[in-house]
Amino acid sequence: MAGMDASSQTPFSARLAAIAADTEALLGRLLADEPLASETARPKRLMDAMRHAVLGGGKRLRPFLVVESATLLGAGGEGAALAGAALELVHCYSLVHDDLPAMDNDDLRRGRPTVHKAFDDATAILAGDALLTLAFDVAARPEVHADPAVRNAVVLELARAAGLGGMVGGQMFDLAAEGRFDDGKPLKLSEEEILRLQAMKTGALLRFACRAGALLGQADADTYARIDRFGVVIGQAFQIADDLLDVESDTATLGKAAGKDAAAGKGTLVSILGIEGARKRLSALVDDADAALAPFGAKADTLRATAHFIAERKT
Repeated sequence: MAGMDASSQTPFSARLAAIAADTEALLGRLLADEPLASETARPKRLMDAMRHAVLGGGKRLRPFLVVESATLLGAGGEGAALAGAALELVHCYSLVHDDLPAMDNDDLRRGRPTVHKAFDDATAILAGDALLTLAFDVAARPEVHADPAVRNAVVLELARAAGLGGMVGGQMFDLAAEGRFDDGKPLKLSEEEILRLQAMKTGALLRFACRAGALLGQADADTYARIDRFGVVIGQAFQIADDLLDVESDTATLGKAAGKDAAAGKGTLVSILGIEGARKRLSALVDDADAALAPFGAKADTLRATAHFIAERKT
């Protein structure tokens, strides 16, 4: 959103840009050089690498979803912003580790050298470790919610979304599908297996973003289920849009390597459904997202616009 003429912004894009700017400022404060009272020191090289990984780029979609889901239920504010920042720290840690030579071996991220290229492998590993642990520090802070039970629920959900049954487990399935183990041959995944992998690797954190807002807003069971359904659907939509971009876009536009999924032999819904079939599925998912939000009326217009943005994004 950087550099966009304010006069050309839609209400949605202006809101997205504003929350991204607020998130950037908050992350900058969380990643300051000065140690907290409970800390002995913050090593400068580590802090520089963490800031390189986190600051200066990205749409901040995940924090946006936390804030907007919470706002829908009257719980926007500092707590939602902190929960969103915690989620963004987890997301950025995962990118640092994904980019390492042992994982995806990428040189570019957001149009800049990846952390291990700008620094070195060991520093990148430690920067990722520090971002992950800082995320739980932030999520557990009293400012997130006055009720300790709500904070505990947010921390628990974040741990599960990020961990072995969520993002990290999905990454392991992804490596196996590439043929990293055993005989070295890529696996031919079924549509069901691809959906499971993607729901974990990519969808879990997006789903958590919505669930976190519902938790902070202390939603009743029906409201929570609807917001959760919205999170599941946009997670699927995000991955299909990402797979389409990998096929149709270029490195300069994406700010990272394009065409890597096909080169690695990865199974995607695009590879099973074809480009047109994937686009139809994407459109159906946006309709599902709209349906999940129907009872909220105009109050959910920003979240509805988010689903369309995810499906139509170019980067």
